[in-house]
Amino acid sequence: MQLSGSLRKLVSTDQDPVDYRLPVGDALLPLNEHIGAPISLAFGGCITCIACGRNTSKSFNQGYCYPCFKRLARCDICIVRPESCHFHDGTCREPEWGETHCMQNHIVYLANSSGIKVGITRGTQIPTRWIDQGAAQALPVFRVGTRYQAGLLEVAFKQHVADKTDWRRMLKQAPPLMDLLAARDRLLDACGTDIDAVRERFGIDAVNFLDDAAPVHINFPIEVYPEKVVSQNFDKTPEISGRLNGIKGQYLILDSGVLNIRRFAGYEVSVTV
Repeated sequence: MQLSGSLRKLVSTDQDPVDYRLPVGDALLPLNEHIGAPISLAFGGCITCIACGRNTSKSFNQGYCYPCFKRLARCDICIVRPESCHFHDGTCREPEWGETHCMQNHIVYLANSSGIKVGITRGTQIPTRWIDQGAAQALPVFRVGTRYQAGLLEVAFKQHVADKTDWRRMLKQAPPLMDLLAARDRLLDACGTDIDAVRERFGIDAVNFLDDAAPVHINFPIEVYPEKVVSQNFDKTPEISGRLNGIKGQYLILDSGVLNIRRFAGYEVSVTV
């Protein structure tokens, strides 16, 4: 089978194990059934912006041309540092986009991907966000009304736990299972003053503790973990091929290396399985 077109991030369905499909142009290529088989992805040299569709010689922020990178709110620094949100100052690049994406209910959560970490996401992005991060476990902790409020709580938590995934460690093995409920309770004790400050600023009902939430376990379709994580890159190696040993997060795990599909969104490729 061969498909050609522009790549987009892997599409996942929360099953046991996670079911993955690869968007290539207008087609969705089922991947789980090809684990254990050869796969080849050949980049033809063309990159199109995933926002405006124009050709670009270089991709910015996982798929955007430079004008869109500078113009779109989804490419602003506050997306990776939500505590720096400036929507309330009236300076959001795209106020309508901010209303639909940032001024919505967000979840503050703990996850175990390469060890325990804190993260935030829109309520509608659960469990997709956890799957994209390669998390084996996750636990919602708070629900708040905006991304900014979630960012303030994340800042408090990350004084005590990581806020990023060690992607190499995540891809080398399944992490040891952790007691996320106990970790949550320790963080609540450690961050009590900061949590109270957010409630005092935005109102007692602004921060909803999800005390009845249970840890979620996620199983990924992996036959063989890599002994050494070697990152593949279309800009250096236009044709990437090998045995598909598994899929985790947004990575294809090949016997020749790992490929972050999301990083190369907008790249025109031919995929052969």
